[in-house]
Amino acid sequence: MSRTWVVMAAVACMGLAACTERPQTAAHHKADGHAYEGPATASAYTAPGWKPGDETSWETQMRTRSQGQDEYSRAGAK
Repeated sequence: MSRTWVVMAAVACMGLAACTERPQTAAHHKADGHAYEGPATASAYTAPGWKPGDETSWETQMRTRSQGQDEYSRAGAK
C-alpha cells in the first residue's frame, strides 16, 4: 500500500510541475524605437512625403492615410 502512495505522489508532483510556467526574461529582447523613426534611409516601401525621424511628418502621413480609409470621406458624404 505504501508503494501505491509513493506512485500517486510522484504522479501528482509531475502533474503539478507540468502546470508551472518558466519565468520570462528580457535577455534577448530588443528595445523598440518610436514609430516615426523608421528606417535610416528612405526605400521603395517608404511613403512619399514622409521623412524618417520627423514626428510631425509621420503624424501628417498617418492622418492622410487614415482619412483615405474612412468610408464617409471616400464616398463624399457629409
